[in-house]
Amino acid sequence: MKRIGEEERERGPGGKPVKVMAFDEARFGLINWHRRRYCPVGFRPPYVVRRRYEWLWLYAAVEPETGESFCSYMSHVDGECLEAFLRELGGAYPENHLVLVMDNAPSHRSNSLTLPQNITLLKLPSYSPELNPVERWFLEFRRSLSNRMFGSVEPLQRALTKTLEPYWKEPALLKRLTGYSWWVEAV
Repeated sequence: MKRIGEEERERGPGGKPVKVMAFDEARFGLINWHRRRYCPVGFRPPYVVRRRYEWLWLYAAVEPETGESFCSYMSHVDGECLEAFLRELGGAYPENHLVLVMDNAPSHRSNSLTLPQNITLLKLPSYSPELNPVERWFLEFRRSLSNRMFGSVEPLQRALTKTLEPYWKEPALLKRLTGYSWWVEAV
């Protein structure tokens, strides 16, 4: 027996199969996060810090049910970058109708935002990042990049891409990380 609304979930506008993905963006910069480090008793662990303010933004959409993901690097965060990402995402999944679950950040509320035909936005309640599975993935990135220093954005981007690769090669890792039981049951 099918649940109420399951027919609609299987086929979206235009009869396309529906994919429900979580979306968010995160800023990664040259000044990274410090985590605990081991050092001999009586010695303070050395932290090298360079105060240069450069960063890049990682836009990511994840399907927690399967572990499938789509990512793009952007230079900043605003409505134009979001629109460019949505065009790329819609082009990558032309055979599906995508329901993109996202937060209510100011750049997501732009009145001039033009959506591709195959994307519908679903907003999360305000101040609830714990409901977005992508946030959990970003925590893993921050862990792997902590206590590291980068001279420019290019090495940072290479390190971030290297951190992303295992999840692209083995989607089951991402499914295990982001596939919250309540999300998978609801979708």
